[in-house]
Amino acid sequence: MIFLTVSSFAQTQWKVDPYHSSLNFNIEHSGISIVNGKFLDYTGNLTTAGETLENATYDFTVKVASINTSVEDRDNHLKSADFFEVEKYPNMTFKSTKILATGKPDHYLLYGDLTIKDVTKEVIFDVYYGGIAKSDKGEKLGLKAKTTINRFDYNINFDPVAAGVGKEVSIVVHLQFAKQ
Repeated sequence: MIFLTVSSFAQTQWKVDPYHSSLNFNIEHSGISIVNGKFLDYTGNLTTAGETLENATYDFTVKVASINTSVEDRDNHLKSADFFEVEKYPNMTFKSTKILATGKPDHYLLYGDLTIKDVTKEVIFDVYYGGIAKSDKGEKLGLKAKTTINRFDYNINFDPVAAGVGKEVSIVVHLQFAKQ
């Protein structure tokens, strides 16, 4: 009898390619519109075993001060103690705990721990695997992941009545990884 484990297969290391990736979010404002934003400074690693995402592991670090909503005053407010407190909590992190195939082609559920400020909570990302492309510049792996979090769960509690800032934050990431 032969037993195979994840360690039986060669593992491949990948690093996020920031030139072909984006970490985006949006949140309701005043109950009538949506504010879009993104983070510009981040690193991410992916380890795969085989040709699928099953048994893959992910870890990301985002520099919160790189937040960009295209409005400097708003960005500065988001960096303040009212929201992210970037002086005290400069990084946001995600570390995967498991990934499960859903039975749909190229569709997975990615479970992991998201840390914002001083709070770590489990989140589940809905992941679409775009596959692997090979070129003269090496191999690239692409995916899209999305989830929704409640900002109050992470002590981002700024909520004056006049501000009208929503509590649910939609996160959509488009990632391309370069094989190492």
